[in-house]
Amino acid sequence: MRNILIFVALFAYVQGIRFYLEPNSLKCLKEEVQADVIVAGEYEVSMSPGIKTEYIVRDSKGDILSKKEDIPHDKMLKFSFVTETYDTFEICFIAHSIQPSFSGNMKHMKQEVHLSIKRGIEAKNYDGLIAEAAKLKPSEVELKRLEDLSETIVQDFARMRKNEEEMRDTNEATNARVYYLSILSICWLLALAIHQVIYLRRYFKAKKLIE
Repeated sequence: MRNILIFVALFAYVQGIRFYLEPNSLKCLKEEVQADVIVAGEYEVSMSPGIKTEYIVRDSKGDILSKKEDIPHDKMLKFSFVTETYDTFEICFIAHSIQPSFSGNMKHMKQEVHLSIKRGIEAKNYDGLIAEAAKLKPSEVELKRLEDLSETIVQDFARMRKNEEEMRDTNEATNARVYYLSILSICWLLALAIHQVIYLRRYFKAKKLIE
């Protein structure tokens, strides 16, 4: 039987997680990421006889961002991609049994998966930047990192302010609709009450109960 377990997590910039993967099972992790953000990850899958493991990264539209079949065991591997729009990506690890049947012991065998995800400036390789640009001093590279960090913070605040404005506009529009709906309801109740009074007055006059 195939078991599916979904981890939904909110990350800051770096997130590490360990979990166990049973034979013929699927485990996924989802994360929301802003546009134009670098996402880099490292993963390691422990050895398990008779088990073939693969991973796949998809966006909300189902497009494949990264994929690897038959992952080498007990080896740290990497992947990376850049988001084009604000979206939610999903990374899934899948364990396939390459044997026709399980023994009683093999059914309880589990693979340990270690996954570490970085995004934004934490995903950039500033150490590699020193090797690629020999003219840059370590202090200059650190200043570059701080500059990127400051830009990221400014973008986060701008995004938060935009979200706040959108929420405020939504609240104001909702309040206006509720206000007009309340006025309409009061007018309708008044009209209904006047109609009932006129109807009862005519009824009582017809029965000669009042003049």
